[in-house]
Amino acid sequence: MKPPRDKRRPSKARPGQPAQTPFRPLPGGAAPRVKSDRAEAEPRQGFAQTPVALRQPVPRRPGALPAENLPLILEVLPNADYALLDSGDGEKLEQYGPYRIVRPEGQAIWRRALPERDWTNVDAVFTGDTDEEGIGRWRFPKQPLGETWPMTHDGISYLGRFTSFRHVGVFPEQAPHWSHMEGLIRDANRPVKVLNLFGYTGLASLVAARAGAEVTHVDASKKAIGWARENQEIARLSDRPIRWICDDAMKFVEREARRDSRYDIILFDPPAYGRGPKGEVWQLFEDLPAMADLCRQILTPKPLAVVLTAYSIRASFFAIHALMRDIFAGMGGTVESGELIIREKSAGRALSTSLFSRWVAK
Repeated sequence: MKPPRDKRRPSKARPGQPAQTPFRPLPGGAAPRVKSDRAEAEPRQGFAQTPVALRQPVPRRPGALPAENLPLILEVLPNADYALLDSGDGEKLEQYGPYRIVRPEGQAIWRRALPERDWTNVDAVFTGDTDEEGIGRWRFPKQPLGETWPMTHDGISYLGRFTSFRHVGVFPEQAPHWSHMEGLIRDANRPVKVLNLFGYTGLASLVAARAGAEVTHVDASKKAIGWARENQEIARLSDRPIRWICDDAMKFVEREARRDSRYDIILFDPPAYGRGPKGEVWQLFEDLPAMADLCRQILTPKPLAVVLTAYSIRASFFAIHALMRDIFAGMGGTVESGELIIREKSAGRALSTSLFSRWVAK
């Protein structure tokens, strides 16, 4: 069924800048299962399909629920740094700086718009085969490529990398969150502390540091932390205050709550399933309520925002929207929820990548 047309106009965006577009949900609020390549130490382990026992009961917060703004699409348009050139038949064709790359994309169930010659004239293809074909699971049709290559995002230099789990070190759909955070930091006109949980290769941390924030970056992978530190040097932001911490995210925020540490902005981008550096198990549906509640506990008296992104789950954004409104009851502000999408260059189709919900104080 075609959803009713929304008469509101999408916000205009300059080429290469993220846009915000209102949209109508599917009947019953259903959302597609969003499957991503967000894996560092190991592939993600399936999807939660039945209710699970929570890690610990989270008491309902007293007070009025925050205002709400939904559903909302945060959109990334093609730009000089990154473009989704085409998609279809279970794959996507992307431009990362100088390289054209083909990767699997389960949601691209439509047909390709570009001819076959555009799909074969590429620099790297993720095949899923063994390491016999080169670095990790990549095939290089033209010439062997190194493990890393220079990239930029909005003037910030970093390293792209061909990893064995098909990702390349950046998730461009996050750009709207980064630009929103940067605006909050610059407009605050005061010192701002940012906590980036599940921080991966550090682009969000670098954006926040460039804007003037003091940043704490937490990830369970030593390899990702090393990569993020390398990106800080490449970006020439080594003089900016960033703490790089390899730790289990849940254990870290529990300690921060006991130490009475406080942050103005918190980003958390958890996987559906993951393990900490000491084998700690993370299950999103089981652990997310406690994590969100702890994030509230470690906010400053005048916080700016808390941003949650959810990948690889079978759920509607209405689920995490309701959770975030419950968690931030009595705090005022607004909870905005929806999907992150990338706008395709060839036919203008939208590729949904993840669900999000963010609480903003104003």
